[in-house]
Amino acid sequence: MSYDFSAFKKRTGDITEYLKKELSAIHTGRASTAILDGIFIESYGTRLAIPHVATVANEDARTIRIVPWEKGNSKEIEKAINAASLGVSVATDEGGLRVFFPELTTERRVSFTKIVREKMEDSRIEIKGEREKTKNDIIAKQRDGEISEDEKTLALEELQKYVDEANNSVELIGGKKEKEILGE
Repeated sequence: MSYDFSAFKKRTGDITEYLKKELSAIHTGRASTAILDGIFIESYGTRLAIPHVATVANEDARTIRIVPWEKGNSKEIEKAINAASLGVSVATDEGGLRVFFPELTTERRVSFTKIVREKMEDSRIEIKGEREKTKNDIIAKQRDGEISEDEKTLALEELQKYVDEANNSVELIGGKKEKEILGE
């Protein structure tokens, strides 16, 4: 009987997906509608993400156009974007809102790459925690006689392969975002 790694794989997959989502909120000087996915406003008696109350589209490489479905939500959307401190500016007109992405300075690029590295490290720490839980489970199964010593050794080697794959995935995601930020 070999060890079932499906829970570990699912959890590490969730960690890398969360990292992708977190990094999509860091702007790279180019307009990205994904930056608004995590910003919520109060509408219809509940908290809704901006894309759920407005049409959001790229107008050009540095501008996003937001057209609220209800004109009354314009001020709420503007307040929410400004409160999120995204480093963007918002202008309101009769048709809706425009979100302008400024050219990134070298200083801002460096600070954004530091944020990317911090988020990558947080993901690696979570993966390490999952590895420890799974490793302890494998050792406990061997101790309880559910698997043999050889199966334990093979399972631990296989676990390390999955950990390496997850860490490589984190590196690829973070490296790609760093290149976007640095304009490479």
